[in-house]
Amino acid sequence: MTATQTVAQQSATDRAAAPQREPARIDVPAVADALLGRWKEERLASRKLVEDPRLQTIPGQPMPEHRERALGQLGILVEEGAIQRAFPKDLGGGDNHGGNIAAFQELVLADPSLQIKSGVQWGLFGAAILHLGTRTHHEKWLPDVMSLKLPGAFAMTEIGHGSDVASIGTTATYDPATEEFEIHTPFAGAWKEFLGNAALHGQAAVVFAQLITKGVNHGVHAFFVPIRTPDGEMLPGVGSEDDGVKGGLNGIDNGRLHFSHVRIPRENLLNRYGDVAADGTYSSAIPSPGRRFFTMIGTLVQGRVSLDGSAVKAMMAALTIAIRYGSERRQFPGPDGRETVLLDYGLHQRRLIPRIAETYAMAFASERLLTTFDEVFSGVRDDDAHREDLETLAASLKPLSTWAALDTLQEVREACGGAGFIAKNRVVGLRADLDIYVTFEGDNNVLLQLVGKRLLTDYAAQFAGGDKAALAKAAASQLGDRVSRFGLRQIGQSVADLGQVSRSVEQLRETETQRTLLTDRVQTMVAEIAGAMREATKDVPKGDKRAKATAQADAFNAQQHKLIEAARAHAELLQWEAFTEALDRFDGETLRVLTWLRDLFGLGLLEKHATWYLVHGRLSGHRVEAITAYVDRLIGRVREHALDLVDAFGLTPGMLRAEIATGIEAERQQEAADYVREQQAAGTWPIHEKQLRKQQQG
Repeated sequence: MTATQTVAQQSATDRAAAPQREPARIDVPAVADALLGRWKEERLASRKLVEDPRLQTIPGQPMPEHRERALGQLGILVEEGAIQRAFPKDLGGGDNHGGNIAAFQELVLADPSLQIKSGVQWGLFGAAILHLGTRTHHEKWLPDVMSLKLPGAFAMTEIGHGSDVASIGTTATYDPATEEFEIHTPFAGAWKEFLGNAALHGQAAVVFAQLITKGVNHGVHAFFVPIRTPDGEMLPGVGSEDDGVKGGLNGIDNGRLHFSHVRIPRENLLNRYGDVAADGTYSSAIPSPGRRFFTMIGTLVQGRVSLDGSAVKAMMAALTIAIRYGSERRQFPGPDGRETVLLDYGLHQRRLIPRIAETYAMAFASERLLTTFDEVFSGVRDDDAHREDLETLAASLKPLSTWAALDTLQEVREACGGAGFIAKNRVVGLRADLDIYVTFEGDNNVLLQLVGKRLLTDYAAQFAGGDKAALAKAAASQLGDRVSRFGLRQIGQSVADLGQVSRSVEQLRETETQRTLLTDRVQTMVAEIAGAMREATKDVPKGDKRAKATAQADAFNAQQHKLIEAARAHAELLQWEAFTEALDRFDGETLRVLTWLRDLFGLGLLEKHATWYLVHGRLSGHRVEAITAYVDRLIGRVREHALDLVDAFGLTPGMLRAEIATGIEAERQQEAADYVREQQAAGTWPIHEKQLRKQQQG
């Protein structure tokens, strides 16, 4: 028996109290194995840690105690050998980049504060030294970073600049007379803000600042800057302020840092991509300042990869709790006189089951992202093209998964009623802690804007060298060919004469039809945006560069919301593709059920974006109605497998720690039913007033 089978079977055993449960009709261990992915051993090892009470959230714990507990928990991770995977082997690490992130993602189920604080220490502070520094830096600082002897902060974000890292105000000015950099925040807007470990625990920080030498600004670089003594005293010129209580993650000591002419040795410049000689001469193997900046920032993409998978994990936990509870909780009498199980109500199914499909799609897409990340950082496919693809993929998926996690957690909270609002059932705590995921490691809308720009660049590259007329003609031809080749005109025809819903959606159940419709939406949206931007600059006089730049900026601003929607459509297509690719791993009844689930995700996207498909003539009104009817039918089919599908997430009671997911509600319901039956058998059950009147009238 594999470890995967053990987890899945244990999960099934743990909630066997539900009396209405039938034997699984899908291969739960096989699905669980697929969801665990390539790094399943690392995930399972991390899940064992999640079940360690020392690492688990204490609901309602005061902030000061929570902060100290989180710091202590980092020490436990070190003792358990849980954080060394990504660091060099010769320094005690494992050079296992994918496995490191996979294990990290699981920790969200222990305590999100623990997870993110560990991410600050080793995924940001340590990773910046690793990826932006050189061998000298690695040997000097990484052993102490790994052992937690040197807690640190990652000082990139500023109060006044946020996601606009290239414009940060902190400066690092080189003084050749002393061979030192002077780190300085010249105004309040340049103070570093929202930094984990900044308020209390950090002894050093990787500070991002504008590197200035010989009167020239060479752009943003990273510097190792000591900020506190081991006893917690601030070093001269360094100031810190505590951010205090937050909406979540209160085990992390977030705060501000500011610097007043703080001097550091020249060697503290993390100089992998840019260096300064003793005399102040700047050098870099990357001559373009813009490309150099994005190369440096790109090395830190693992934060987005980590949050994407962590958000999916939170969705798995929330849905496992809600489906188990909804399969046991009864409310309002049914035709048989007994109260009806919540999950048998159509609306309850509509609220939860499509989110199971979404979670599966996002899980498989997250695994694809993690694989791409590992290929780049392991050196297997480490080149500019693949790094750019990785950055785009991470910027595509992280926004959708973190938004979906908040949406799912809120829906689950409501679907579980008052029980969902109780802290010990975990949902509200996860919702509060994951709130910040949508705006840190890149604001979601900003990330999707980057994706949209990449889509526009790739679109324009198809027509490089052609004039505007040729480009427009080619684009129109491309769209026309796509319509005829994939039969979209047929899809758009009225289906009023097709009769049954099953016949009218038969074509839409085909994999290629779904792929075509989802792809066409992305391509058409990008083409329309590109056309609008070209149109906005067509009357600008030739040679007037300033007027052209202004027109382009205005046009981009006008199209910004459409660009973000195109990027979202692109990410949804990636998720659908990942789910479709994963179906090749299954057969039999398991394949049939997971295909229903994939179709539920794909057709759900068509239903969600029905207005676009109607306006653009891709679907008729009758076909959209048929899609909604078929989605309802799919939900009904999947409902019978809902418990199996969440069991495949492999989350044991020790990972969930939600009372309502333990089978306790089934026990209460059974106790109530037994009581009524006993009273009726004994003749002591009172007759209802309505029944009495019927007897009297009869």
